Amino acid sequence: MSAAGESEEKTAGNSELLERLRAVEGIFSVPRLTSDDVNVPMIRHWCQAMSDHNPVYLDADAAARSVHRGIVAPPFMLDGWLMLGLAPRVAQLSEAGEPVGLVPAMEMLDAAGFTSIIATSTTHEYDRYLRPGDRLRVRSAVTRVSPEKETALGLGHFVTASTELIDQHRERVGRVELAILKFKPGTGSVPTDFAGAAAPPPRPRPAISRDTRFFWDGIDQGELRIQKCKGCGTLHHPPVVRCPGCGAYDLGYVVSQGRGTVYSFAEIHHPQFPMFQYPLMGVLVQLDEGTRILSHMIATDPERVEVGMPVEVAIEAVEPDLKLPLFRPARPPRRETTLRFSEVKVGDRLAQCPVPITTTLIVSGAIASRDFEPVHHDLEMARQRGLPNIFMNIMTTGGLTGRYVTDWAGPEAIVRKMKIRLGIPNFPGDTMTYIGQVHAAEQRDGVGFVEVGVRGFNQLGDHVSGTLELELPLG
Repeated sequence: MSAAGESEEKTAGNSELLERLRAVEGIFSVPRLTSDDVNVPMIRHWCQAMSDHNPVYLDADAAARSVHRGIVAPPFMLDGWLMLGLAPRVAQLSEAGEPVGLVPAMEMLDAAGFTSIIATSTTHEYDRYLRPGDRLRVRSAVTRVSPEKETALGLGHFVTASTELIDQHRERVGRVELAILKFKPGTGSVPTDFAGAAAPPPRPRPAISRDTRFFWDGIDQGELRIQKCKGCGTLHHPPVVRCPGCGAYDLGYVVSQGRGTVYSFAEIHHPQFPMFQYPLMGVLVQLDEGTRILSHMIATDPERVEVGMPVEVAIEAVEPDLKLPLFRPARPPRRETTLRFSEVKVGDRLAQCPVPITTTLIVSGAIASRDFEPVHHDLEMARQRGLPNIFMNIMTTGGLTGRYVTDWAGPEAIVRKMKIRLGIPNFPGDTMTYIGQVHAAEQRDGVGFVEVGVRGFNQLGDHVSGTLELELPLG
């Protein structure tokens, strides 16, 4: 069960609150105007936060040559246009003038002590891509409120809301369904460190000599240094005292870019030692500079490691006083041309894609999506609400998930639907790795549709899982 997963229902003493919550179920509000029209600066901020370099979002010339015939907004930022930012939350009104939507529901839950919040799932439907200048209105309703439930985070209610976006021509352009958990902090079973286990014993320390100190000094400074003979230019690793090629003792080093491919690998099963995390993958990496280095693979699905797989170095502080050069899958390059439907078949795998989870990514994603919930940027507030650190919001997860799939499919792939569910949060200092696979491919009414299943996991477990439906050109 995920940290926010549903468990036993708790209904005692909760009927009055539940009755008031359900009084607003299914009642849509009168459409209200969004705070901003669709605009290029917000698109740019989003793309920078997500490292999404699809040219149809910001390159006017490339977008004009594309199927879109002009710049379009990333579909995954659909929620961002309806967010209020730092403006006070104001309930939307029904046609009868009654407050409806998420705001009154959240206020009732806050007053009852369910003050913490975490998103659990979302579904996006894209009727068309938005363009700069589009003027949007939104109408929303709470569509489901669960009875009180016991979850790993605490006692709470799952609330699902549906929001439709309508353009200046009074046509629907998209729909967002969002499910959140409002819970009482301190009533769950999740420990504050999200692990609950005793600290493992320390790892063995490397033997550092006069001849190898340059290597470890480099690691401490974030550099992967490879020994180089100043006489013949040959690279050596592990370091040697004398060049075996020309016999020279005058040895220096070069700083590797840290990129290469898997030359060989093995999963270490037995014996297991408590200072290591399992599964444990030993890997021999052929560096682009021409030499090899033995290390461990991290942030990977062991079943997807293969010879020739592109990797990149990650210098990790595995303990407070110990940094090691580890390797993870390299981020796959973005496709410059778009996949044709005829090039895709069910079972095709997408390359693994690591996403280092930094405080900057979490905060910039929240800002770009106009989500100013304190748990995404305020450490003290996150801890007060029962979490060990700030964590990534669901809109950033959606943006990264969409980027992963569209980087694989190409710039003119059109996403029609995204459905994702969250599990373990993404905290700073971790790495989330995406894997994906084509689940379905079919032609409907002369159009090629592909469904891609996606999973993103960190060292604590699965953070996100879901599917995206794309439209690909046939020819």
